Amino acid sequence: MRVREGRGRGVRTAGREVYGRAHASAAPLPDPHTGVASRFPLVSCDEALAVLRRFRPLGSEEVAVADVAGRVLARPVRATLDVPHFARAYMDGYAVRAADTAGAGAAAPARLRVAGAVEMGRPAPARLQAGEAMRIPTGGMLPAGADAVVMVEHTVEPGDGTVRIARPAAAGQHVMRRGEDMRRGAVLLAAGHRCRPHDVGALAGIGASRVLVYRRPRVALIATGNEIVPPEVTPKAGQVRSINQYALRAMIVAEGGEALDLGVVPDRHAAITRALTRALGTADAVLLSGGSSVGTKDLTPAVIRALPRARVLVHGIRIKPGKPTLIARVGTTPVLGLPGHPVSALVVFEIFGAPLVRRLGGQPEAQAFAPRVRIPARLATAIVSTAGRDDWVRVRLEERDGEWIAHPLAGGSAEIASFVHADGMLRIHGDTVALDAGARVVVQRFC
Repeated sequence: MRVREGRGRGVRTAGREVYGRAHASAAPLPDPHTGVASRFPLVSCDEALAVLRRFRPLGSEEVAVADVAGRVLARPVRATLDVPHFARAYMDGYAVRAADTAGAGAAAPARLRVAGAVEMGRPAPARLQAGEAMRIPTGGMLPAGADAVVMVEHTVEPGDGTVRIARPAAAGQHVMRRGEDMRRGAVLLAAGHRCRPHDVGALAGIGASRVLVYRRPRVALIATGNEIVPPEVTPKAGQVRSINQYALRAMIVAEGGEALDLGVVPDRHAAITRALTRALGTADAVLLSGGSSVGTKDLTPAVIRALPRARVLVHGIRIKPGKPTLIARVGTTPVLGLPGHPVSALVVFEIFGAPLVRRLGGQPEAQAFAPRVRIPARLATAIVSTAGRDDWVRVRLEERDGEWIAHPLAGGSAEIASFVHADGMLRIHGDTVALDAGARVVVQRFC
């Protein structure tokens, strides 16, 4: 995995430096929207995403077809033979020559000699001759000379070695021809496809016992904070349970990553440094929850800058929630610093963390950074926003009279219930100050 950037420079977006090591000692810069001087110039949501797009997928590995669900193909998978590789019956019944059944009806059935039976898993016993029929099960191999199958429901065997057929058959009826499903050499699944459970059967069906896929990204997760306790501990005054640690771990896995949970680290420079150093030794990406703001206890930026080959690429994004989000790299490893408040952390992961994990795991850039499910809806109530920043509003969806209604949910960045009750989010761009009730919006639905 490489980050495309010039040596000794910060990442450039839209022709200007977004954030680089030089800013650590530079004079304060005015924010372009507020005009207020800050050591941490804010960037737009799209500029931050452009930085993440520079990271590339990891290497590839072969896995058994049984383990391919959720993995992204590193090369196309082609059929190695025709599927099916013999003509076979769609129905239980009799293999026939369609011409021998012409004009058949209930009053005047066609009478054909029963020339044997096809057994499952075996070649047809003989070639079918004119005036003959052969018993055949669903999936059985069509005998040479036959070109149709008559359903058993339309036949009667009177016991004299013949079968009476009460309906005429058309050539090709109830028959799957050789190669009808797929021709040898045809692409079954393209490179970049994230395999679904039902793809496993298709891969097995063409004989793909092992498949080349992109390596699953190992994402180290570090939660920081002196106030955080495990879920099984009753928090004392001033303490909170470890929501981010558990939620983010599950979200990483849901996006195709392997979560390396390094636990909760206290707000001490040395402790965070040890945890981050350990993470960088084993992981393909690192998420730090908490400590990315600019308060005296927010140590993550300082820890990252002190590491060899480290560069802070973005620190501060014009979004709500999630303004203090940090994007960095140490060597070639991306590091994403999330806010400590639960809702902020989960929203930021949805916007930035999930696409990064998907991209590292091999999904094409357009798919990795696209919302997974977009739902057109109407806004139930008006929303007031702040110019100059993107607001990501959690909404509950209701289907009414054939269309979706999006109900904005109240709740601050620390109120996890608003996230749990949400079906998705909608983005209010920074050039919009309000949306009226009834406005058409697009909801990015949670999966």
